[in-house]
Amino acid sequence: MRAVIQRVKNASVTVSGEQVGAVQKGVLVLLGVCDSDTIEDVEYIAAKTAHLRIFPDENDKMNLSLLDIRGEALVVSQFTLFGDCRKGRRPSFSGAARPEHAEKLYQKVISQLQHHGITVASGVFQAMMDVSLVNDGPVTLLLDSKRLL
Repeated sequence: MRAVIQRVKNASVTVSGEQVGAVQKGVLVLLGVCDSDTIEDVEYIAAKTAHLRIFPDENDKMNLSLLDIRGEALVVSQFTLFGDCRKGRRPSFSGAARPEHAEKLYQKVISQLQHHGITVASGVFQAMMDVSLVNDGPVTLLLDSKRLL
């Protein structure tokens, strides 16, 4: 499982001109799922997202977590995180999970974040979405439950 975590001042997602999810201060999580992902990957990504110390403390040092600041999370599915661009000019997405498996784990990440006490908004699985954000910092991190980046 892969996640791009962006610290945001605000973020929103729109489908067919209608806003379906929005958050204020917190994180935007772009989430990719592969076929071999399990509940352990879900738990890793959700816990890491909730506890990453990426928000500034009173000394402007990144020392506070999403939980500490009572921030929100906008979770958007993004199978293209498993795009393989090493050969040719068109990415291969064969590493991405089949939709049935991916949606199940995507929903579980959302529920795990909520279980941690985080307010979560989300996009619409498999929809064409417009994602808007104000990246705070900018701070953007990559998480991969299978390996260290």
